[in-house]
Amino acid sequence: MKIRSAQFRVAQGKRVDLDRWPTRIDPLYGSQAEVEEVLAAHAARLREQQNLLYASNRHAILLIFQAMDAAGKDGAIAHVMSGVNPQGCQVFSFKHPSATELDHDFLWRTTQCLPERGRIGIFNRSYYEEVLIVRVHPELLRAENLPEDGDGLDTRRFWQRRFESIVDLERHLHANGTRIVKFFLHLSREEQRRRFVQRFDQPEKNWKIGPADIAERRYWPQYMAAYADCLAATSTRRAPWYVVPADDKRNARMIVSQIVLDTLLDLDLTYPKPDCARSAELKALRAALENER
Repeated sequence: MKIRSAQFRVAQGKRVDLDRWPTRIDPLYGSQAEVEEVLAAHAARLREQQNLLYASNRHAILLIFQAMDAAGKDGAIAHVMSGVNPQGCQVFSFKHPSATELDHDFLWRTTQCLPERGRIGIFNRSYYEEVLIVRVHPELLRAENLPEDGDGLDTRRFWQRRFESIVDLERHLHANGTRIVKFFLHLSREEQRRRFVQRFDQPEKNWKIGPADIAERRYWPQYMAAYADCLAATSTRRAPWYVVPADDKRNARMIVSQIVLDTLLDLDLTYPKPDCARSAELKALRAALENER
């Protein structure tokens, strides 16, 4: 089945009602073998495109993953990027900010980790945490020691200004060669509960779950409202959000893989063509090698 990236894209300026966006769709595969075949084919093409990205050295790719806990961010990243050269791919995971990071503006710590041209950067969580978890838990704003203006903190205008700062940053990055693609892995509350329960019997996963994870489930409606506002305010033509149904991990990985591949293909990358001086240099180097004794 053909995966159409546009089906999952949030249109610029579109109001988002996550209750109407599915967390599960019909399978895009017939069997696990087909999933592996599709992902392997995508990985091979991604590897080719990554080589072109590195050789052309004109663009960078930034992939941002946001989701509720247990939505499968780690697995999606691992499976989709399994075929790329690790030397050309950087993954950053952002946890609670340090004291030093809190002394800077909310975009500072992630900006230091942006990918250079020729590389693919992946943010497992990102600066978007500052309009998601911080919005659900506005008491976290106090730790940022922000000055209060006439609008005050934790107001509609305050969050709107943060959205504007993010859009401005992404516009700037796009103008300077960084292509940004953002994924919200849309998980249902019931599927999260099921996955949490499974973790208790899995030694390789039960270390991940604690009281805070269970407590956060009480805020599910607030998180969905925060995500809806965020997606609507920051999905643009140049830096789009994709809402990926995540209740079926295999479907989600295939969708993410297709969107990443489409993003690279849209750049229409080619290997650099040598100019006259470079052609002459290559000719001389070849002659030197061929004439070695």
